[in-house]
Amino acid sequence: MALFDFLKTKKDSPVSPILPEQVYKVAEMQLKDIIAPSALGVQPKSLSLGTSVVRSYFVISYPRFLTDNWLSPIINLDKVFDVAIHVTPLDTGDVMKTFQRKVAEVESQIMTREEKGLVRDPTLDVAYKDLEDLRDGLTQAQEKMFEVALYISIYGSTEADVDKVENEIKNILESRLVYVKPALFQQDVGFLSTLPLAQDMLSIKNKLNTSPLSSFFPFVSFDLSSDKGILYGLNRHNGSLILFDRFSLENYNSIIFAKSGSGKSYMAKLEILRTLMFDTEVIIIDPEREYEYLAESVGGRYFDISLTSEHHINPFDLPHPTEDEAPSEVLRSNIVNLVGLFRVMLGGLTPAEDAIIDQAITETYALKDINGDVDFTKLEPPLLSDFETVLGGISGSEDLQQRLSKYTKGTWSGFINQPSNVDINKKLVCFSIRDMEEELKPVAMYIITHYIWNSVRKDIRKRLLVVDEAWIMMKNDDTASFLFGLAKRGRKYYLGLATITQDVGDFLKSPYGLPIITNSSIQLLLKQSPSSIDIVQKTFNLTDEEKFLLLESGVGEGIFFAGLKHVAIKIVASYTEDQIITSDPSQLLQIKAMKDEVATSKGI
Repeated sequence: MALFDFLKTKKDSPVSPILPEQVYKVAEMQLKDIIAPSALGVQPKSLSLGTSVVRSYFVISYPRFLTDNWLSPIINLDKVFDVAIHVTPLDTGDVMKTFQRKVAEVESQIMTREEKGLVRDPTLDVAYKDLEDLRDGLTQAQEKMFEVALYISIYGSTEADVDKVENEIKNILESRLVYVKPALFQQDVGFLSTLPLAQDMLSIKNKLNTSPLSSFFPFVSFDLSSDKGILYGLNRHNGSLILFDRFSLENYNSIIFAKSGSGKSYMAKLEILRTLMFDTEVIIIDPEREYEYLAESVGGRYFDISLTSEHHINPFDLPHPTEDEAPSEVLRSNIVNLVGLFRVMLGGLTPAEDAIIDQAITETYALKDINGDVDFTKLEPPLLSDFETVLGGISGSEDLQQRLSKYTKGTWSGFINQPSNVDINKKLVCFSIRDMEEELKPVAMYIITHYIWNSVRKDIRKRLLVVDEAWIMMKNDDTASFLFGLAKRGRKYYLGLATITQDVGDFLKSPYGLPIITNSSIQLLLKQSPSSIDIVQKTFNLTDEEKFLLLESGVGEGIFFAGLKHVAIKIVASYTEDQIITSDPSQLLQIKAMKDEVATSKGI
């Protein structure tokens, strides 16, 4: 009753006065007022609910056999729709009487055809056998009979949107010989039958026994898991575990894209912690000193690479040739990588300078009696200062010497002009470049990855290389090319590459960005920023629903890709794991305070 009508009724009635609480009760908003659409329009083939269009369908027939999970492709569609399954059990005694009459009818038809000398009808034979089998199942209580109604209501912004989804659903169902029809002139009743009211107002049913009915089970979604591996997270569709072993996939690489603060480093550290339990060595390039506590907790090594650091890496170190490699091939490959390094160090090279650098590197190795015809594994490699000396004897190299001098005599001389003194023979090794000057970070990452690559080739073991903030390497074509080479060649040496970046634009601007993505069997997209979501959507061919999921995801939530399949993921960690891998400043301060308190109590 409207408030106006209520007041008018009370005014005209002399029986009792109007009480304030009665007026309030009439004007009070109820739950149905909140959830009801702003307007309702009923058409023969659809309903208009506010600004949305909804169309309801019912299933009219099923095939002779229904396979398991035949409904799952519909359930997992990235569309907005409701599915209602109404199941009513039937009395077995009544069903048996009906079957007895039906069996007699079919048997009579078969006998009549035989008496007339007609050709056998396979349809009648199959029907007779099916009826007898079902009667046996009902008699032995192995089967029961049910009346089953299946309704689907599709939502869309326009009639065209609904038509598009209708065609998609019809194609999926009809490919399984399941046929649907719209509830013409009964759209209101059909819609009400799909609401969670447990009322079948449309009442269009089929009789099914237990076995085919079990295939209707609707609570199915894509599982993305393998029989072994580490736990990456929970499937947000159904709560199942996402377990994978990257070393059982076609390549061992992964890539993580996420905006700052969305949990990408947290996820990487969690994977590292769990990977260590499976006899895998982990090497990390850490640009922000986020992995120091993790390395300390698991007894790993942590190297601080900077201009004032005591840790040094000599880029002229040579890898040990494997059984199927000749020393000349290894030396030639290392010279090519060094030319790429000098391009990064010297800000690019002209073709003439490139040739001079190549000649100088070859002569520098020859200075130490290193060539492709000798076993150089026991020879001492040259230093950058040796290279500078050789370069000084080549005509036309004056400009190159001037640009190189800051690495040998200037403020940057302590960086790479030293013999290598780092040992990565540990389960976990971390190289930090946080304190390295921004201009030198690409150079440092190139040298570190080159050193790691040489060590990996020397002794093949199961290893994982984690490159955080990989966009730093993608800025330069030579460093990006080297990273792509690791992604392509790592599998041969049992090496998995985990690439982590927040700057999607810079990563994909490089010609090597997309090839690195396509050479990664595991891909993880966490929360994205609005400025980069369109690039991500195009690169990973996401639907609009998946695009909005990434925009609205919380910390540690996103989409997990493995091969051609992908699911929504939620990353979870135990309390102990969280204490080791957290990047939350407040938690880190609490952990530091606890450590200081323990140290004070022990008198340290």
